[in-house]
Amino acid sequence: MEKIRKKIKSFVKPMSAGWKGASIGLAAVTVCLCIVQAYYMLGSHGAVDMMVGAVLYIAAGVLICGIVALAAHFLKKVPSRYMGLCAGSALCLLFCFIVPPQVAGMVIGVIILLFSILGCLIYKWAKGGYKDVSKAKKVTAMVTAAATVTGLSAGVFWLASDSGFNASAVNLQELAPAEKFRAGLQDPAAEGKFKVKTLVYGSPGNYRSSFNQSGSLVTKTVDGSAFVENWSATRTSTLGFGPDAMPLNGLVWYPDGEGPFPLVIAVHGNHLMTEYSDPGYEYLGRLLASRGYIFVSIDENFLNTSPFDDLLILNVLKNENPARGLLMLEHLKTWEAWSKQAGGPFRGKVDMNNIALIGHSRGAEAIAIAAAYNRLNAYPEDGNIKFDYHFNIGSLIAIGGTDQQYKPAGQPIRLRDMNYLAVHGAHDMDVDSFAASNQYQRIDFTQGDDRFKAAVYIYGANHGQFNSVWGRKDTVGPGNKVYNTKQLMSEAEQQQATKVLISSFLDATLKKNNEYQRIFQDIGYARKWLPETIYVTNYLDSQTTLISSFDDDTDPESTTIPGGKLKGQHLLEWKEEKIKQKHALADISAVRLGWDRTKKQGSPSYTVTLPPQGIKAEANSSIVFSLADAEDSRKKQEPVTRIDLTVKVADKKGNEASLPLSSVAPLLPMIEGEIIKAPISSVIPTKEPVFQSYGFRLNEFRRVNPNFEPEQLAAIVFEFNRTEKGAVLLNDIGIRN
Repeated sequence: MEKIRKKIKSFVKPMSAGWKGASIGLAAVTVCLCIVQAYYMLGSHGAVDMMVGAVLYIAAGVLICGIVALAAHFLKKVPSRYMGLCAGSALCLLFCFIVPPQVAGMVIGVIILLFSILGCLIYKWAKGGYKDVSKAKKVTAMVTAAATVTGLSAGVFWLASDSGFNASAVNLQELAPAEKFRAGLQDPAAEGKFKVKTLVYGSPGNYRSSFNQSGSLVTKTVDGSAFVENWSATRTSTLGFGPDAMPLNGLVWYPDGEGPFPLVIAVHGNHLMTEYSDPGYEYLGRLLASRGYIFVSIDENFLNTSPFDDLLILNVLKNENPARGLLMLEHLKTWEAWSKQAGGPFRGKVDMNNIALIGHSRGAEAIAIAAAYNRLNAYPEDGNIKFDYHFNIGSLIAIGGTDQQYKPAGQPIRLRDMNYLAVHGAHDMDVDSFAASNQYQRIDFTQGDDRFKAAVYIYGANHGQFNSVWGRKDTVGPGNKVYNTKQLMSEAEQQQATKVLISSFLDATLKKNNEYQRIFQDIGYARKWLPETIYVTNYLDSQTTLISSFDDDTDPESTTIPGGKLKGQHLLEWKEEKIKQKHALADISAVRLGWDRTKKQGSPSYTVTLPPQGIKAEANSSIVFSLADAEDSRKKQEPVTRIDLTVKVADKKGNEASLPLSSVAPLLPMIEGEIIKAPISSVIPTKEPVFQSYGFRLNEFRRVNPNFEPEQLAAIVFEFNRTEKGAVLLNDIGIRN
């Protein structure tokens, strides 16, 4: 006991009378205030409970204080030079591991710990520090060395492995889309009838000589100084121009034919400024040009990250997204001039009434910015800067897109009467939430117009393989080694899926080949051309009258359309909410419906009653809605349960008919993309709800019950009677005519 007492005493530095008095005063007031607070919080439980609660609270505080003091005592023994080196190393290693902060913290902490121990052991051994020590200390040092080397070996193997350790728990074959397709639908990714020609264009004195080749077209520069901030002098020195002279550079693939051909402008996102991203969409350019489109991949690399010019992160370019959107419109202005230029290679060949914009990553946000600016007469941040664009941009395609990095005048971008396609990978290791689904939600239609929007979520797709320059690596440097690449599809497969989806979308929206629109209503129509994986698709068009979108008010019983009624029965959960994606709340509203037939009596259901005046509906009309699995608490070891339910309709005469949800398609479980290697794969969120659209033709219900009259539709009921328990998110309920 005496030894222990002396040991403890050695930890506690003697205090002077002043410090003792300070300690007594602080302890006294703390105890008194804790007792007073206990009286207010616990006094109603009686004096004994109040005192017990106060004592436990104070004891917990003392224990925590002791632990902190003990840690501080040991840290005082650590040389300040080593502490400084630890801090400096941690900061430097952050630049080596540009990954989610919690992952970076774990990896950097382990590196500092293991290499510090290894360095200590090796240095002491080299200096003869273990010659005259006891056998016990030698054994301890050897065991520590063995454990450290084992840990380092495991860490090196973990980082060096490209495959990761955690394979998907989802049976891909079982969850693949249904194999149904129209016999007359041709492969949208097949090479077309046109011979493909190429050329380049650029501003004179270019920072990239490839845009000033013999025979290339010449463009003017653009003053974008009002649209970007913090353009450094070193960036100007590297590029040879400042923000007031941004070049218009482009790679062009176009058909050898008379035309006019629809114009498609594609823009990359943020990457290393000096590793040029625009050539990475050649696979799309050659395909679309052969199928009768003029495809342009434009250069905005000068707006990208440049660690040298940005002093790593100390002087980064800011708010450059407006400039990305502006430049797209300036490219369109150039193409409009070329389409009319006598003797030029594109006179009469460019269909300026059929324009599509494609954007990847930040480029996907840039196309929405461009579409918004296109309809404005002045810059939202400075009304003195006038716009005069007003091009016929009919379609937008967002690939792995960001959202709301820029808000015009502080408002999220909302677009109207625009065809929109969002494509995202479940294993995106950069934009890891389906951010573009927010912009999908902010696309509105004029009733009866001929437009649609679609979202496709692809299991196994990452961020980079949509661009052949970026590839399988979604960050820079050693940080790539913490990501799990085992679940990724190959680059060829990911680009095949991209070609099928983009070509189909453009044919449907720019060439008005409505057969390809079916692919986005039911991905099964493209099944024979798509790589084997899971696709979750959402769809809505301007022919749909929305009954309830759940974003209009706070009343859980009211519909978007006036006069309707919503009612839940025997449900464990019934609430309207904003959807939680992996890292934030989305701009997507839905109703959460949860049930457990073993815990609550009665048949759980959710009824949508149409307003008394009804909604126009015919036999060929469809009930449509979007549904997402909301079972986010399911443990990894639990079996995947595919939710099924019954969709029931009733007419004004009381005639009813029912069909199972699975008669259209099964509801896919929440897709899990474990983008970090095991055993820390769950350090960051691995899944989020993704909506899947459904359409039930009313004449299918009439086949079930011939007495049912679609024209007299009065109610839609979702009956949760085919799966014992579960939870779903439901939105965009409507009638498609």
